[in-house]
Parts: sequence; structure tokens; C-alpha cells
Amino acid sequence: MDRRVILNDFAKAVSQMFDRRFLRVLLLGLALTAGLLVAVCVLFAAGANLFIPETVTLPFIGVQITWLDSVASAASVLVVLALSVFLMVPVASAFTGFFLDDVAEAVEARHYPHLPPVPRISWRDMLADSAGFLGLMIVVNIVALGLYFIVGPFGPLLFWAVNGYLLGREYFQMVAMRRLGRAGALAARKRHRARIWIAGFLMAAPLSIPLVNLFVPILGAATFTHMFHRLERSGG
Repeated sequence: MDRRVILNDFAKAVSQMFDRRFLRVLLLGLALTAGLLVAVCVLFAAGANLFIPETVTLPFIGVQITWLDSVASAASVLVVLALSVFLMVPVASAFTGFFLDDVAEAVEARHYPHLPPVPRISWRDMLADSAGFLGLMIVVNIVALGLYFIVGPFGPLLFWAVNGYLLGREYFQMVAMRRLGRAGALAARKRHRARIWIAGFLMAAPLSIPLVNLFVPILGAATFTHMFHRLERSGG
């Protein structure tokens, strides 16, 4: 039942993708996220070109190979796509500090126009909270890294469960803080922790899919905005 209503929240988020106000934030978020991944790709390619010579002469037969650096550059793109599975988790965490207010405002303007406006969370508070969540996420994932390999084929499930908990916790609290304040958001998060974990798990799973994961942070912010209003309205 929870999964079904969470998917309904997600469907509402997707249906707003081409709303002008929502689309502006979506495109900006995509541009910055893609830019980060391109920058990492360029660094990988530069590193490959730095350590791999342009030509290699095979011993004994004297044949020169001149395409190793090109292969290394192309391989760096594939490496970054693979790394994006892990890179997108901290990116999704950092996203909240830059765009969550804009996403939530766009969602509320369309779906909850009866709500009174709220002051935007200050940049200092938003960045402080995002930095704290990001640091926690990095530490937890480093600790859990060994377990990801130990559990073998269940590694992805553990990865999604751990990061789903962390992302759900962060996104829900940031959304709730806009309406309830810090103490109220913390209390709401504790009341709905199981539902938040399920929603976070469903958000973390597509972060593992290259290219698809570019859309996850903004759709996740919109989904958690719908989820917050639904849960508070129902008192659940």
C-alpha cells in the first residue's frame, strides 16, 4: 500500500516535468549535474593521457601502436558512467542545498495553491544541513563499502537500503522544515520513518542507472514534497 501511494506521488512529480517553472529548475539541475560528471570525465581522460604514451613500440617485432591514448580516453567515459552510480548519491545529497526550495515552491504552486507562502530557508541553514547530511552519507558509505562486496549479489540491495535511508531522511526533513521548522520536521520524520525509508529506497535504486540517474534528484525532491503534504494532511 505504501509503495503504491509513493509511486502515485512520483507520478505527480513526473507529470509536472514540463511545467515552465518546474522545467527551469529541472534543466538547471540537469546542466549542473551533467557538468559535474563531464568534469570528472575530463579529469579521467587527462590523467590517462598523462600516464599513457602516445606511441608504444612492441618489443622484438618493432611495431608501433599509436592508438592507446585514444582507447584510454574512450574508456574513461565508460569508467565515469560506471562511477556515476556512486557519484550520483552525493550529488543527489548536495542537490537539496541548491534546488529543493525552488522545486517545492513549484510543486506547491501547482498542486497546493491554497497554502500560504513560507519564507525560504536561508542559504546558511540549507548549506549547513546539506553539508552535514553529505558528510554523514560519505562516512556511512565508506564504513559500508566492505559489506557491499561481502554480501555479493545482494550488494545493490544493501547499497539502495543504506542510501535510501539517508536520502529519504535528508529530502523529507528539508521539505518538512519549510512548513514545520526544524523541530517540527524532526518530529514528522520520526513519525513517518518507515514510509520515508521506502520512498528513499525507491529513489536510490534508479540512481544506479546511468543517464536515468540525472533526473532522480529533482524528481525525488518533488516526490518528497507530495509525500510530506499527503502524510501531514492524513495525520498518518
